[in-house]
Amino acid sequence: MKISAHIELFKQEMKRRNMADSTQKSYPSYVKIFFEQSKSDHPKNIHENEIRDFLSKFTEPNTQRAYHSAIKKFYEICLHQPDKFRYIPYCKPNKKLPIVLSVEEIQRLFTACENLKHRVILALLYSCSIRVSELIDMKWAHIDRSRMVINIIQAKGKKDRQVPLTEKLIQLLETYYRQYKSRTYVLNGQFDLQYSKKSVLQIMKQLSQKAGIENKRVYTHLIRHCSATHMLESGVDLNIIQRVLGHSSVKTTAIYAHISHNLISKVHSPLSQIQL
Repeated sequence: MKISAHIELFKQEMKRRNMADSTQKSYPSYVKIFFEQSKSDHPKNIHENEIRDFLSKFTEPNTQRAYHSAIKKFYEICLHQPDKFRYIPYCKPNKKLPIVLSVEEIQRLFTACENLKHRVILALLYSCSIRVSELIDMKWAHIDRSRMVINIIQAKGKKDRQVPLTEKLIQLLETYYRQYKSRTYVLNGQFDLQYSKKSVLQIMKQLSQKAGIENKRVYTHLIRHCSATHMLESGVDLNIIQRVLGHSSVKTTAIYAHISHNLISKVHSPLSQIQL
């Protein structure tokens, strides 16, 4: 089965529909892997049992769901066969709660951070609750000091939103600009115009080692989880946190009520009424 023409059509149609950049990058590769393992002469002739068997090979639920979404979208928009998935439901996703850092551990990261650019990266992630892609896409033009907000442009789901800008963050950014003088993007790489996600992740790993945080895995997106959890613990309304994070539903944001140890530790135990 010649798959290059099908993959190219898929790419063109996703681009025409202005689907998320990350989706446009990942979905074609997932579909290509599926087709390469198929023995059918044409995608239209692939039976739903073959699709189900292929998906069953992935033991990690979230990986299986990613392939499921990609293949289903291909059949929907390229071959107009959405019914192929009528009897193939998604597997249930993992519901693991992230193990967040305490405020004291976040402070240890900042204390261990001696590099000014690295401090700006950590401060933006933690203060603004942004994703790493939003961090590296941030431009100086997006920072609105008159309204004390930072405009996050075309983020996940092609949505714009605003996050808070604090005086402390402004002072740090001013110091950073005087030293680095980056032009368009707030973060500029050594050789490229933009910083890379890989570099940010490496910084987080290095800081966690220097701060002596060994019992928790520190990664870039965890700082966003920490920021949202700490806002909730400090009394910020869940609906406000939803807007800052850019969640479509407050149900997604409500996960931080489950993560927060402060909220859980204040639950009145029925054992307190019992004499031991």
